[in-house]
Amino acid sequence: MAALYILIPVAVVLVALAIWVFFWAVDSGQYDDLDGPAHSILFDDEDPNHQAGVEQATQSDDETDKRD
Repeated sequence: MAALYILIPVAVVLVALAIWVFFWAVDSGQYDDLDGPAHSILFDDEDPNHQAGVEQATQSDDETDKRD
């Protein structure tokens, strides 16, 4: 019975910590792009077509930023 006086507050603190870590991850953008890293593993890093696509995407992002 005495162990419950220790285990219940420890469990509540662990749950609160897990919730705080989850909200920190969401706020810091950890879940913004879930598909990009999964698809990037399918492409060869030395493929010139893949590199050209990356450069074009970067250039179009830069142009979009300039227009804003």
